[in-house]
Amino acid sequence: MALIVQKFGGSSVANAERVFNVAKIITETYSAGNDVVVVVSAQGDTTDDMLAKAAEINPNASKREMDVYLACGEQMSMSLLAMAIERLGFPVISLTGWQAGIKTTSHHSSARIVRIDPERIRNELDKKNIVIVAGFQGINKFESITTLGRGGSDTTAVALAASLKASLCQIYTDVDGIYSADPRIIKDAVKLDEIPYDDMLELASLGAKVLHNRSVEMAKRYHINLEVLSSFSRKPGTIVKEVVTNMEKLHVSGIAKDDNVVRIALTGIKDEPGRAYRVFALLSRNSINVDIILQSIGRGDVKDISFTICKGDKEKAVEVLNANKLDLGFEELHVSDSLVKVSVVGAGMIDNPGIAATMFEALYEAEINIHMISTSEIKVSVLIENQYADQAMQVIHRKFFNLV
Repeated sequence: MALIVQKFGGSSVANAERVFNVAKIITETYSAGNDVVVVVSAQGDTTDDMLAKAAEINPNASKREMDVYLACGEQMSMSLLAMAIERLGFPVISLTGWQAGIKTTSHHSSARIVRIDPERIRNELDKKNIVIVAGFQGINKFESITTLGRGGSDTTAVALAASLKASLCQIYTDVDGIYSADPRIIKDAVKLDEIPYDDMLELASLGAKVLHNRSVEMAKRYHINLEVLSSFSRKPGTIVKEVVTNMEKLHVSGIAKDDNVVRIALTGIKDEPGRAYRVFALLSRNSINVDIILQSIGRGDVKDISFTICKGDKEKAVEVLNANKLDLGFEELHVSDSLVKVSVVGAGMIDNPGIAATMFEALYEAEINIHMISTSEIKVSVLIENQYADQAMQVIHRKFFNLV
């Protein structure tokens, strides 16, 4: 008998019909002789609707009160799912994040899981109950409700799987696995049977929306067997694991795009030691994460520095940079938010020369200009105009996957 953790996203439980569909998946797993712990997200657009209602009352509500409020979305889902399982005649109990023993930091709206006390869940499993846990939430040391931010339910599921030493963690979504590219953009995208943690982590951080990078990071750290599959079809999904069986053949696993990108260019910075340090230390002190960085060759006694940040940090970054213009010593600040980052990822890239050249050839043939380039052992990313994003994905995908 195995212990299996299953996570269902908001689209999987969006209405009554889908809730019963999920209930059947869960009860079939239970009937096969497994212990089952389920993590569930808020239904459909519930969180967006709740945010809109909160804004009507107080657009500047405290993050603490927003956490208390938003945690209710997952609690409604868990109870409805438990009711559906009851109706099917199976023993079940629903638990909030804090009832499930999930302890977090105190950063409201973006808390991190510190530890999990699995005693309550284990007691319920010993009673032969199916356990439904509200995702995305926990409790801090002050016994205040917290939420985990983006990817919170995926992270909850993987954390519970690690704490309970589960045999498998299944992430059910509206797609039937991990693809070589977003199948909504690339109709001929190839479904992957398996993918290494590192490749999946890169794809998640570079814009692929099937799994959040926090959950993949945790799965890799605790060696969790992870499977991504669809709640709407009963097909096998994609296994995310340490090493895949076709590793030697796997040059490129996938292609991703990220439109949450802003480029900032500081021109005319004095070409002397410490200037780059001042720029990025300032951004760090203001909790602004930087991605791609490009520094030009000095011309005379000045140089230029360009870098990318998330769109949500644009106004703050511009404000703090301009406020410190004299200290940083730049002449002009230029902002571009009409760009997108397109990346190819693959564990086999480091031992296979020509990956970058092939990618650049595809863009050249499509007459798509590259603004910035970033590379690592398993990825190549380029910054291009967002109007060419889907076309770039298509021509790059065709090059690597030999599609016509």
